[in-house]
Amino acid sequence: QVQLVESGGGLVQPGGSLRLSCAASGFIFSGYVMGWYRQAPGKQRELVADISSSGTTNYDASVKGRFTISRGNAKNTMYLQMNNLKPEDTAVYYCNFRPPWAGTWGKGTLVTVSA
Repeated sequence: QVQLVESGGGLVQPGGSLRLSCAASGFIFSGYVMGWYRQAPGKQRELVADISSSGTTNYDASVKGRFTISRGNAKNTMYLQMNNLKPEDTAVYYCNFRPPWAGTWGKGTLVTVSA
């Protein structure tokens, strides 16, 4: 079955960087638009960035210029390089299809940006 596993989160100081990974299995990864989402405490889950099967990307205005989404279709993996992190980036980050499939949310990976 479809499985999405996020990793790479952690505690980082403001201005720091992290690289998140999403390992996909159970479907033909290269055929789908995928996205990174995040949910901050007390807020709704939101789309951060998405990437088409051919590599076309879109970003939320809040992360544009700081985050880079990419994918390795041969490795069934998607990435999110996050630079110049801000405290407001603190959230649990998830990967999913774009638009998301309700039954495929993973556990996510926690990113905490704090001094």
